Parts: sequence; structure tokens; C-alpha cells
Amino acid sequence: MQALGLIEVVGLAAGFEAADVACKSANVDLVGYELAKGGGFVTIKVLGQVGAVSAAIDAAAVAAAKINRVVSKLVIPRPNDQIEPLVGNKLTRGWTAPTPPPEPEPVPTAVLDSDVTEVVEDTPQNTADEQSAAPKTRPATTARKTAAAKATTGRK
Repeated sequence: MQALGLIEVVGLAAGFEAADVACKSANVDLVGYELAKGGGFVTIKVLGQVGAVSAAIDAAAVAAAKINRVVSKLVIPRPNDQIEPLVGNKLTRGWTAPTPPPEPEPVPTAVLDSDVTEVVEDTPQNTADEQSAAPKTRPATTARKTAAAKATTGRK
């Protein structure tokens, strides 16, 4: 955060006017508003560059004073990181918590045995008609068993 601006006014209408003027008068981001319990106080929160936030809060105070009373205004340049949870909390209306980017789906590194088929050469037991036909395919597990059997008998 570069700068945080707060303006507290009496009444929701004055708060909306302050928020509208603040956003129109300078390049600031509206965080939201927070309603105080009792007294009808509304706090408007904006973020941006120090000069822009200062100009926005001053303009908002002038506009809100035409509607109702301005209780206080504050600009905090370069607020500490520990202030951030206070700025955007569950009581702040209009503020949405940032969502982390979605996790990328993992890329499969191994292929399942059921998806793999290997070409197995004809064995000498086949007849002449079967030998002339195209090579047969078997699931990988059968092909591995056949390869393991050939390895133990010494056949290629």
C-alpha cells in the first residue's frame, strides 16, 4: 500500500457522496465503507498514491460537509503492513478478499498400464496363416509377462 485515506462522516448519504467525489477527483481505489455501531458514522476507505489520496480525501470532505457533518479525515502515507488486516476486514462493505491464483493441474508423469499396448512378435507355435497376418497387440501386462517368460527360457 502506498497510502491509505479515511474519511468518517455522519450518515450513509454523506458517505456515498464522499466516496463518489473521492473516486472522481483523484486516481484512487475505493476499498469500501464501514458502518460504526451507533451515531450513524460511516467510514470511507481509499488507497492510492500519497498525493492522489490526500487530494481525494480533501475533496470528499468538502462534498460530504454539504450534506452532513464530517467527523474526521486521515491520510496515512506508506502504512505499515500490519495495518492491512484492519483496512480490508469482514466489516468493510464493498471489499472482497483477494483470492489466490488457482493451482495448476499436475501433469501426468506416468502412463497407466491399462492405457499402454505393446506389439508382440509372432511365436513359432503359430501356423503359416497367422504368421502372414499383422502382428498382434496385447495389453502391456500380458506383453510384460510374455517378455519375462522369454527372458527366463532364453528365447528371443
